[in-house]
Amino acid sequence: MTAYNFGPGHPMAPERMDLTARLSRSLGLFDLDNVHLAAPEPASDAELQSVHSPEYVAAVHRVSADPSQPDESRGLGTEDDPAFAGMHEAAARLAGGSLLAAQCVLDGSALHAVNFGGGMHHAGRERASGFCIYNDAALAVQKLLDGGVRKVAYIDVDAHHGDGTQNIFWDDPRVLTLSLHESGLTLFPGTGFANEIGGPAAEGTAVNVALPAGTGDAGWLRAFYAVVPQVVGAFEPEVIVSQHGCDSHRSDPLTNLNLSVDGQREAANGVGHLAERYCDGRWIATGGGGYNVLDVVPRAWSHLVAIAAGRPVPLRTPVPGDWRQYVMEKFGTEAPALMGDDVELWWRSWEVGFDPNDAVDRTVMATRKAVFPLHGLDPWFD
Repeated sequence: MTAYNFGPGHPMAPERMDLTARLSRSLGLFDLDNVHLAAPEPASDAELQSVHSPEYVAAVHRVSADPSQPDESRGLGTEDDPAFAGMHEAAARLAGGSLLAAQCVLDGSALHAVNFGGGMHHAGRERASGFCIYNDAALAVQKLLDGGVRKVAYIDVDAHHGDGTQNIFWDDPRVLTLSLHESGLTLFPGTGFANEIGGPAAEGTAVNVALPAGTGDAGWLRAFYAVVPQVVGAFEPEVIVSQHGCDSHRSDPLTNLNLSVDGQREAANGVGHLAERYCDGRWIATGGGGYNVLDVVPRAWSHLVAIAAGRPVPLRTPVPGDWRQYVMEKFGTEAPALMGDDVELWWRSWEVGFDPNDAVDRTVMATRKAVFPLHGLDPWFD
């Protein structure tokens, strides 16, 4: 999966996947009796065409075979998505991981599935965007629908708006796309505002919380718990697919949010509890963004694996010594000592009241006013 490599210096460093797998293994997560590791095959063209156009898939093939001939009209060979030999197979393998996850949930061989190499949420039906070639999360959602699932909730906690997934299902009332992200006023892709609520036949199934730059754990978690559980409960999905980009961290070089690994772990916990409450546990989790490759990504996604495995890792657990030694030998830098950032994690419940002078509260209220009535919910009280 590390073949998904845009080259030296690109923020989407493939080492983040290798480091996450190594840390998860060092924590003993891959040795748990209820955890099974599976190597995905690249998605077929027919599978990819369930959400991407045949013309786009053909264009990826062409550029993959000859990177000297980019197709910038389709986002292939741009600064964000440089062309590289083997790009199609590498991107299709990430997509294959999420398709395999969906198949395992459909056939009952897994209750939870994690593909931290996935989460390519900016890829659209017709073009690449934002480091994303094929939208594996959308492919997983579509496979669930094609397999007989009546409704799917897609929850995206990446710092960037999940625009590609939202747009693919814009007119599909069977899919709830719910994204919490830094406001498009300050961050790519510049979309994801409260008034983006879905197409005419699917109003209320696109839900966006556009948080102000600088939002930290307390504001982010207040927003999450003021919007996500209520809408998911009203929508009544049968499966949850979630995207866990960890670029909301305070040290991420590409974004302006201020979360800790502790807050990101709580977000994963929250999604898992929603799957347990509303979907009989059926949950597919993917990775996504995350560009502090050494300090943040491996810890955040190892927590995700642990939560999905039903064995959460306490935040004050020491980072295993063999993993820290590997990081020092490979990268010449000290790795974090603990699995958390040792912060005091708290947030105000929405029940304590709405503060019109608080920028996060104004954002939350804008979202609740836009979509809550469409689900039979009261934006002020539910």
